Amino acid sequence: MTKYRTLLLATVGFNFSFLIWFSFAPFTGGMAEEFSLTTVEIGILASSAIWMAPFGRILTGWLSDRFGAPVIFSIVLAYVGVFSIASAFAQGYGVFFATRLIVATAGITFVIGIQHVAEWFESENLGLAEGIYAGVGNAGAAGGALVLPRVFGTDWSGPLFQTNWRAAFFYTGIVSILLAGVYFVFGEAAKSDEKRQATKENATLRGWLHTATRYGTVVLAAAYIMSFGLELSMNGWLATYYREGFNTQNLVLASTFAATFSVAAGLLRPFGGYISDVLARTETNILPIFTGHYREQWTFLGLCFIVVMMVAMTFAGLSGVVMNAVIVGFLVGAGCAWAEGAIFAQVPAMFPNSSGAVAGVVGGVGTVGGIVYPLIYSAPWLANLHVGYSVTAVTMVPIVLLAAWVFRPEIATVANTAGFTDAGPETGSVTPGDD
Repeated sequence: MTKYRTLLLATVGFNFSFLIWFSFAPFTGGMAEEFSLTTVEIGILASSAIWMAPFGRILTGWLSDRFGAPVIFSIVLAYVGVFSIASAFAQGYGVFFATRLIVATAGITFVIGIQHVAEWFESENLGLAEGIYAGVGNAGAAGGALVLPRVFGTDWSGPLFQTNWRAAFFYTGIVSILLAGVYFVFGEAAKSDEKRQATKENATLRGWLHTATRYGTVVLAAAYIMSFGLELSMNGWLATYYREGFNTQNLVLASTFAATFSVAAGLLRPFGGYISDVLARTETNILPIFTGHYREQWTFLGLCFIVVMMVAMTFAGLSGVVMNAVIVGFLVGAGCAWAEGAIFAQVPAMFPNSSGAVAGVVGGVGTVGGIVYPLIYSAPWLANLHVGYSVTAVTMVPIVLLAAWVFRPEIATVANTAGFTDAGPETGSVTPGDD
């Protein structure tokens, strides 16, 4: 293995994980009709896709440090494929809901790949490498929105199923099982035995508790709620929003509109990581209030941009012009990509020998946004479907203020050693310095 082949393997695995994770989104209309679901229940279904992710990511991040990413990644892909196939045969909504909950754990593969890439790349290029991995991987949601409704159209009549969404779930499950085998056979855990051993030795309960409660981990996890959590919520909701909010009944058209967000949130993510790398290497200050902490400055600007664009999303929707909402939705996706790339440039740079554990906490907690935000978007007490975006933006303000406090030079300098508890120090942790 080389680091580039590792990056390719992890990216392909995560891209498909994202596709199968949100494979339900283009078919909510057909599922709602078959199971007699209301708009609120569709919102709950979109939210449920994230329910298993917080604990699952925290656990698999630690397991990846302990046992190596290839083993854990292949196990997840295999059982996700099995339950995706099972969901295709479900006749009752209870069984269908339960099997899709398990399929939704495909999202936990994110932290496994983050750990795998971090085990192979040097610190000065981590932002770009992780950005490519996560960005192209996240674009799997766009691939699902663009490809699945075209391959499995409303007129689908296949050898096993007459219902398009059942066929989609069955065949994506088959592919997931095949990918599990490829990852297990071709993946290698780290670039050297020394690196593998150092990471494994840090994978203890005491080490996890220490890193999970440091200021740096906590603020990045909160920031990930309003960036990646937001991305998850929009991936599961936007097709429904464009259909219901603008009376766009064409399934392919609504899914295509939704895919513009996913394309921005996915493919632009390397930009966020790359600029973070450049600012750190060149020691360039763009926000003097955080002088000397270059990655933090870039992350903070990304968070502020998200808040502004979410308010703009409401105004775009209230204009009644669907293309206004599509354009602003694309900018929201760009803001998510910016912040996510910046955040995961910081994670492995701050905790080089515990990247899986910290990525698990940040990635796991971050998915909470994907659970909560769809419930806001579809809340029955809102005046209309457009207002929920501004309500969501207001909930993000405390996170931005927390970031402003932690990113101050006097706190940022010790953000990976000082924290909210007195848990014993993690072996091998380093001061983040100008990262």
